[in-house]
Amino acid sequence: MGKLESWLAQAKSVAVAGHIKPDGDCIGSCLATYNYIATWHPEIEVSLYLEPIPNIFRFLANADQIRSDFGEERSYDLCIVQDCGDTGRLGKAVRYFDSAKRTVCIDHHISNESFADENYIFPEISSTSELVFGLMEEEKITKEIAECIYVGIVHDTGVFQYSSTTARTMGVAGILMEKGIDFTKIVDDTFYKKTFAQNKILGQALLNSRLYLDGAVIASAVTKEEMEAYQVQPKHLEGIVNQLRVTKGVEAAVFLYENGDGSWKVSMRSNGLVDVAAIAVKMKGGGHTRAAGATAKGRPEEIVARICAEVEKDVKRDH
Repeated sequence: MGKLESWLAQAKSVAVAGHIKPDGDCIGSCLATYNYIATWHPEIEVSLYLEPIPNIFRFLANADQIRSDFGEERSYDLCIVQDCGDTGRLGKAVRYFDSAKRTVCIDHHISNESFADENYIFPEISSTSELVFGLMEEEKITKEIAECIYVGIVHDTGVFQYSSTTARTMGVAGILMEKGIDFTKIVDDTFYKKTFAQNKILGQALLNSRLYLDGAVIASAVTKEEMEAYQVQPKHLEGIVNQLRVTKGVEAAVFLYENGDGSWKVSMRSNGLVDVAAIAVKMKGGGHTRAAGATAKGRPEEIVARICAEVEKDVKRDH
């Protein structure tokens, strides 16, 4: 029996939830779990709570069943939260976690606080979606479930290029491909294709970028006004920090965009020397050694200066 099956035993109602502003791994892993339960356990009432997802992921099976209002008062037998390091990251879905009779957390963030009744946390694994694959009985992974898992792995590994990608990750991807998924279309449509507006805001972000610490850090910020001018939302800024990261000679990339309340969402990526998760934790954020984020207040140049001070410690330590 797979571990997911053992958690589902005795449960008549299950809530699945992920973090605020859900990304590919969060959406893919949560939908995979939802579809597994809906397909193989029709006797269980299952609900999936996520904030509205980007249109590029709406092709996934049962994406139209996602609940985004969080208004219903319910107490579930089991609440499974995924790709989420602490209850604060659950947003309004935390009410279903707090009221559930039993809770499970499936995650791969090194900053995870092990806040559920049962915690399945492996920071060395590429993605929560890869973890979810291992929790399921392989013969019960349908093509539709495989698509969800593949999307999550693709997005959290940068199409298998990040250091978190292992031989096991590639093996899992191979098994998913054998389920009949259109893997090339999934990668193209959800990872590479951008709208004209997205390409323009990327261009603006590159124009705004500056080098720091003798070229060890590249940073860029996009203001609310710039986002409004190009008619883009935060979900359209995916991938900008990764484009900054591949600049020759940099050890770390920092991308900021302005939130509606004047605070700044900070995304950080590392090419190896810098532990951006440690920096994010100091900023009350979290993530992985090479990919992390936080929310910060102040002027963007002040925020970047604080991050550079931390990056400098890692760079000096290596030399």
